[in-house]
Amino acid sequence: MGTEFHLGIKTKMTQHYKIGFTFRLSVFIITVIAYIFYREELYGFVSRPIRFGITPLHILWLVFMITMLSHLFPTEKLPMSLRKYLQKTYIAEDGYSELELLQFVQKQNQRAWIVMLVWLCFNAIWGLLYLAGVIDNAALLMLTVFYYLSDYICILFYCPFQSHIMKNKCCVNCRIYDWGHFMMFTPMLFIRDFFSWSLFFTSLVVLIHWEIVYAKHPERFWSGSNRILQCKNCNDKTCQAKRKMKELVIK
Repeated sequence: MGTEFHLGIKTKMTQHYKIGFTFRLSVFIITVIAYIFYREELYGFVSRPIRFGITPLHILWLVFMITMLSHLFPTEKLPMSLRKYLQKTYIAEDGYSELELLQFVQKQNQRAWIVMLVWLCFNAIWGLLYLAGVIDNAALLMLTVFYYLSDYICILFYCPFQSHIMKNKCCVNCRIYDWGHFMMFTPMLFIRDFFSWSLFFTSLVVLIHWEIVYAKHPERFWSGSNRILQCKNCNDKTCQAKRKMKELVIK
């Protein structure tokens, strides 16, 4: 019975990720098409009213905001990668070492700061190009949508931060899992608009919330102290998708 339940959850999570990736890929393709044919007018194009003053930009903004709010108030439908910070999902590992937990936290914090530095330096390039007039609002919107898709690419296929900096074994054990929205909306900081700034600063709230919980309850984020993060109890199984992808590439 336990095995059937586990497989059911696995199928549910797999479906969740497939739907999410398909939606983000669709948004990206539509934006690419608009960028190719309306490069100079993309920002105005998405702001063009459809009906009752509602524009494609408003719809996209609403989707982004709902997604971020769901991270602040997660439900059972969301993956354990996100819900692991909650008290109700924490199952303590008996007799775990406080010293090992401290060492884990210190090492992960150091690596997280490296990720943040790399990310900010990389996006500073786009900010400078924007301020210099080399790229415009349309390019930053295109970049944001690309980051939006890349967030799921990192979860399902390949994550450079996981492989080269964080060294965590999977997304469920990722120290910076909920940094995704802050990363994808970094380009929006440079656009002086209510919709762009509301997205960026809401993503900043999500990141700060995650960091506060991590600082107060690091035991919820380590597989050595939280049983649900251990492979035998994992329901997300994103590592399997990455493993299959590697096998396909190698073949």
